[in-house]
Amino acid sequence: MADRDRDAEGRARNARPRDGLGRPLPYGAPGVERQAEGVVRTPDETLAEAQRLLDEGKPFHAHEVFEDAWKSADGPERGLWKGLAQLAVGLTHAARGNAKGAASLLSRGAEAIEPYVAEPPFGIDVAGLVSWSRAGAQGTPRLVR
Repeated sequence: MADRDRDAEGRARNARPRDGLGRPLPYGAPGVERQAEGVVRTPDETLAEAQRLLDEGKPFHAHEVFEDAWKSADGPERGLWKGLAQLAVGLTHAARGNAKGAASLLSRGAEAIEPYVAEPPFGIDVAGLVSWSRAGAQGTPRLVR
């Protein structure tokens, strides 16, 4: 049995390179630089970095940025970050051609962020995202800014 890839703390990590949609590539293949894990950012930094990655067609990487925010949050916005991560995973599935997975994650993400419609934090158009993701769950979502 081969040794597992591990990080500096000894946690199992897959060191295989990945493509722009997060799919693993063979060891030694050129891949897309991965997002650092566990980065704590301000909400504005999180949104700007995730949007940059979405604009570059990297929803998997944007998901990792939102996941960092979700995992480091302990306040009322924790569910918002989780929902935004789910929306980014939905886009990842759509880009990979997995319509069923895309619909499932877009629906789940919409449900997670819907409680924030009345008082949207950080200038996020939560109502627009809920509408967009529900429409995307019915068809192929488009990456728009």
